[in-house]
Amino acid sequence: MTSRRTVRIAMNGVTGRMGYRQHLVRSLLALRDQGGLDLGDGTTLWPEPVLVGRRDHALKAMADRHGLTEWSTDLDAVLADPGVDIYFDAQVTSAREEAIGKAIAAGKHIYTEKPTATGLAGALDLARRARAAGVKHGVVQDKLFLPGLLKLKRLLDGGFFGQVLSVRGEFGYWVFEGDWQSAQRPSWNYRRDDGGGIVVDMFPHWEYVLHELFGRVTSVTAQTATHIPRRWDERGEPYAATADDAAYGIFQLEGGVIAQINSSWAVRVHRDELVEFQVDGTEGSAVAGLRDCRVQHRSSTPKPVWNPDLPATEPFRAQWQEVPDNATFDNGFKAQWELFLRHVALDEPYHWDLLAGARGVQLAELGLRSCAEGRRLDVPKIAL
Repeated sequence: MTSRRTVRIAMNGVTGRMGYRQHLVRSLLALRDQGGLDLGDGTTLWPEPVLVGRRDHALKAMADRHGLTEWSTDLDAVLADPGVDIYFDAQVTSAREEAIGKAIAAGKHIYTEKPTATGLAGALDLARRARAAGVKHGVVQDKLFLPGLLKLKRLLDGGFFGQVLSVRGEFGYWVFEGDWQSAQRPSWNYRRDDGGGIVVDMFPHWEYVLHELFGRVTSVTAQTATHIPRRWDERGEPYAATADDAAYGIFQLEGGVIAQINSSWAVRVHRDELVEFQVDGTEGSAVAGLRDCRVQHRSSTPKPVWNPDLPATEPFRAQWQEVPDNATFDNGFKAQWELFLRHVALDEPYHWDLLAGARGVQLAELGLRSCAEGRRLDVPKIAL
């Protein structure tokens, strides 16, 4: 006979797109739909969201839509509730550091989107405070749990590549300016004073992807741009886009691998997926996206000859082989939520913590500085 254990989770920022779709609906509510999280010891963990935000009517409507009973616009009161176990943050970056600090002081376990703070000093301070308080803490690193990257990790673990030489990443899509078609992203993303910019948004992702799969980033060279200087906000009003909407980075990794990653909200997609990573090694290559992964082994690599006077006859894309699923892949956000909840409930190992989050903030900070100073910068190790 199983018993049910409820864990109450204060969810701040769930009226936003990511907080609502991925974390509330596709993660915690999906866990409830499957009957809770089986802890394997005869106990089922039942997540009980407590919705937190600034707009009472929006929170109430969301709670009513999903049959939830708890919401509040008073974060301090929620954190003062001894029955709340975990604080989750999906707010805009500029509001995150203060709120997480309050949650740590209240003794809550912390799970948060990234970046964890607006600067490295603040991110490290949160990690140190969480350690001193003895609370468990985790940072969302969702791309590690995508089917395409899980397949890529399988190849790496199996030695498919031989010696990895380089990584090339392409991420982005055209975000409409907002005048004749509405933008797919909120306007604050394009205002530097509001914490916007593609470097602070995406470099933390690239840090953990590179760190986990290929090695620690040891240096960065970055060039940023604001390709679209004028956009229109949610009310249809024009505004100056002051944050970078594209970044072109070169990262040197421990062990000698070179990574190049382009990130842009001003690029039209000519790829199979919105993000793709090509990994080249001495024994083979792979191209991994969000879901799919294709490979070309050394033994089946063609021998092209450069001749610009003749049309290309090689069917290059047809010469790659699909990596089979060989597993059932769950939503990446949900998969990481499950691991963090098991960490809280059972003290199982978990290393995607606030220090890992601080590494992402560090890389974004150094990337912006690299562009401003026009030079390559070392990325020193950080520790608590």
